[in-house]
Amino acid sequence: MDKEPFKHLIPRKLFTIVKPFVDYDGIIHQKGGVYTFVGSDFLPYDDGLTLRFTSEGSAVTFRLQWRAETQMEIIENLEDYFAGIESHDIHSRRF
Repeated sequence: MDKEPFKHLIPRKLFTIVKPFVDYDGIIHQKGGVYTFVGSDFLPYDDGLTLRFTSEGSAVTFRLQWRAETQMEIIENLEDYFAGIESHDIHSRRF
């Protein structure tokens, strides 16, 4: 369980999805939502990357695969998909 930053995702910071994407499990993640980054895990055998967040008190996991035929584009351009937000933006809905 890695509690270090992953790219621009910093533990305990808030993020929102700004560009929809499909994860390794085929789940479509739409724009919006508020997620607190917890950490990441990398499984080299399958090039698997797990991004762990919490949202509204529940654990949220995004599973991605770092291969060209799957989610490599998402992982290498993660800042296009997850944008940092400030806590005061949550209340004013400025994201």
